[in-house]
Amino acid sequence: MRKTAASSTRERASDELRPEYHFDYAKAKRNRFAAEAQKGPLVVILDEDIARVFATPEAVKAVLRALISTMPSGVKRGKARRAVDG
Repeated sequence: MRKTAASSTRERASDELRPEYHFDYAKAKRNRFAAEAQKGPLVVILDEDIARVFATPEAVKAVLRALISTMPSGVKRGKARRAVDG
């Protein structure tokens, strides 16, 4: 079986990156999952050594709440960033 010109061109094109991409924002759609993602819990990935010490989410929350109570009142407590795009 011989390769056709169309299939070899498609393979070559998929491996190459263009120097610039143009996105047509007029055709963009709203993210229908964004509102739901903001309602849910914030997910934080712990390093392995920390996860060995704090085996449950309740243990992590207790320590963090204790730490927050020791912080001076002048420290800014900003909004947590949500890891939605993954």
